[in-house]
Amino acid sequence: MSVFEGKHILLGVTGSIAAYKAADIASKLTQAGAEVDVVLTEHARRFITEVTFRAITRRPVLIDLFDEPEERQIAHIHLAKRADVLLIAPATANILAKLAYGIADDLLTTLALATQAKLVIAPAMNTVMWQNPATQQNVRILEARGARFVYPVEGMLACGDVGAGKLADTPTILQAIEEVLNPPLRGVRLLVTAGPTEEPIDAVRHISNPSSGKMGYAIADEALRQGAEVTLVTGPTLLAPPAGAKTVPVRTAQQMLDACLQVYDAVDVVIATAAVSDYRPAEVWQGKRKKGEPEWTIRLVPNPDILRTLGERKGKQILVGFAAETQELLQNAQQKLREKNLDLIVANDVSQEGAGFRADTNRVTLLWADSTQKPLPLMSKREVAQYVLQAVRDLLRARSSSEG
Repeated sequence: MSVFEGKHILLGVTGSIAAYKAADIASKLTQAGAEVDVVLTEHARRFITEVTFRAITRRPVLIDLFDEPEERQIAHIHLAKRADVLLIAPATANILAKLAYGIADDLLTTLALATQAKLVIAPAMNTVMWQNPATQQNVRILEARGARFVYPVEGMLACGDVGAGKLADTPTILQAIEEVLNPPLRGVRLLVTAGPTEEPIDAVRHISNPSSGKMGYAIADEALRQGAEVTLVTGPTLLAPPAGAKTVPVRTAQQMLDACLQVYDAVDVVIATAAVSDYRPAEVWQGKRKKGEPEWTIRLVPNPDILRTLGERKGKQILVGFAAETQELLQNAQQKLREKNLDLIVANDVSQEGAGFRADTNRVTLLWADSTQKPLPLMSKREVAQYVLQAVRDLLRARSSSEG
């Protein structure tokens, strides 16, 4: 049986040249057994009419806030309560701004405020509009509230520009809805490490690195959306822990290792994104060391290697590591993959613009134990998280098939 069978999908269509593609989405959902109610904005009607959607869905098409196709039913409340998913495709920059700030000035935005259905958004717009900081901030706001984005793809746009902004294809959008309805990581126990570690020198000084934790937190948050049970072991960051994760705050590399080992045998997957300090001071000064001597020599000793330890103890777990390099990226990553008994490693050159510590974006290459490689373009860390988790799902599926 299709996952869409008997589900109620609200399809919001906004004023983009890609509005005609929404007809194909409505058709495929209807054929799969979903009950589809289409809501057109006034601007969407400039590109496609309600007649098309009525013929496809065999249901009334709603436009005005005061439309009430069912007697004694307030449409925007009735539909909002019944919906399993609210899909907005295509979504313009205008609708993203309205959704982010709770503006309800038409039927679609009012429905969005009134519903508790899962929200799936597939934007389509000019590249510059998509990349505008205001639009990207609105995307982050909506993602933080639980919205699932199907990001636009690169290609020739209606205006003649080439770049990111084209509406994702119908199969990709349907897959996103399917994953919302039937989370693909449901029942999977996932351990994520994130952030930096800090190794104290004295009571007020420490050795650390510029890691913000954004990549690990993005993976933890996306894994929760996909149904996983997530334990997040995190060094000190300024980020709010993802709602729903079991968060274990630590400071040092030893504390992070101890926290990981406490749950390691009970998890299915480990994704280690933390930037762990390789060394720590051999002696920690008690209290604050005051200025005095012109020089202060600090002897460093190696910290425990968390990934190597986990790799040596690995049973049926999928073990994923990250390699932040500044030179010979792929060679160093492949060596780390082999030496630490990993199933997958995510390599990124932190010296590249937009791919270093603290950035909201990343440019990575995925490398598997069988030497397969998949380079990815510069994208948000949320998008990187989705690619990494797709690779994890593939590894889990392959392992399950081999065991079966």
